[in-house]
Amino acid sequence: MTRPSTALLTDHYELTMIAAARTHPAASRPCVFEVFARRLPDGRRYGVVGGTGRLVDALADFRFGADELAAVSGFLDGDTLQWLADYRFAGDIDGYREGELYFPGSPILTVRAPFADAVILETLILSILNHDSAIASAAARMVCAAGSRPIIEMGSRRTHERAAVASARAAYLAGLTATSNLEAARTYGVPSAGTAAHAFTLLFTGSGGPDEPAAFRAQVDRLGPGTTLLVDTYDITRGVANAVEAAGPELGAVRIDSGDLGILARQVRDQLDGLGARKTKIVVSGDLDEYAIASLRAEPVDVYGVGTSLVTGSGAPTAGMVYKLVEIDGIPVEKRSSHKVSHGGAKSAVRLARPSGTVVEEVLHPSGTPAPDSAGHTLAPLQTALIRDGGPVDALPSLDDARDHLRAALVTLPWEGLGLSHGEPAIPTRYAF
Repeated sequence: MTRPSTALLTDHYELTMIAAARTHPAASRPCVFEVFARRLPDGRRYGVVGGTGRLVDALADFRFGADELAAVSGFLDGDTLQWLADYRFAGDIDGYREGELYFPGSPILTVRAPFADAVILETLILSILNHDSAIASAAARMVCAAGSRPIIEMGSRRTHERAAVASARAAYLAGLTATSNLEAARTYGVPSAGTAAHAFTLLFTGSGGPDEPAAFRAQVDRLGPGTTLLVDTYDITRGVANAVEAAGPELGAVRIDSGDLGILARQVRDQLDGLGARKTKIVVSGDLDEYAIASLRAEPVDVYGVGTSLVTGSGAPTAGMVYKLVEIDGIPVEKRSSHKVSHGGAKSAVRLARPSGTVVEEVLHPSGTPAPDSAGHTLAPLQTALIRDGGPVDALPSLDDARDHLRAALVTLPWEGLGLSHGEPAIPTRYAF
């Protein structure tokens, strides 16, 4: 099946810039654009690069066919339309691998191509990296707060239907164990999970009133005693009793979706144990964020379900990444606007670590020059080749590889860098220019 074009996932002004630039030889001058974040969102100590794999796929589909050309023909001249019809990105892209940590100024992505060829990709690149990195960064904090307890992503109904799929992918990258979204399971292989909502329990209401036991029996009959029963539709204490009666002491789990989750988890654990269901797990959900998860660390909670706070702006603020021209024909250029200053020149980045493995700083230096002296620290280059001559390099890391890389990278942070409190980035960024 032919995949849809991604060429119109862009802004109007990208194309009008190209139309104007192509009246001058400057449009074909070799340029370097960089993606970076000037700062981390308030309260964040590190960021997580997400979306790189999706971006590489999207670039392959960035083609202007007849339908796309018709959509922009009203404001573009014929010469520009022909250029778009022939457009195929043929430049090079380097970047931080997916699952890598980033900090203010990190050159997360470097695009090398003639001006027109590179500037046209700005919106597509930023929309993917900003969204997925924001979700991955928020999810990583939740995973750290949860410790060894698994988290299920349940945010599909709180965001755009396509964003839900990308969010599930980014959350899995960051360490969540499963998603409720079946398209993410099909497209990206993310494990899916889910059983029933309150509507299912409410369905079993007749002239005699609610019949929660009948709802539970129907679910157990079809899905087996290892299912998860939602016990807070009516009265939680009665719901737990009905759940164990329906499934027996081998009931897989009960889910609590409302109320004071800490107090309820303790009460439910005591009740389950008293009913002989000592192996039955407790799943909690209901607008959980990393702070709520951390507050439940001492409670008998086995699994968390997160949604709204992960996929919406409240829990996953934008990553704040920008796409800036930093070099033309080998000449550094930089923006000097107040509060939006950029550092000119193409950059490479290395991360310095103590012999123990704890990272101490990230150092940016001019691309093509040797890395600065490590002063006794181990030194790890951060950028890898993603695109060469317009095509993806062989064997880009898989989603599971990125997941493993992030898990290992988080262990290298100073312990204070993993805190949920406000503070400076976990490590400083230094410009060695």
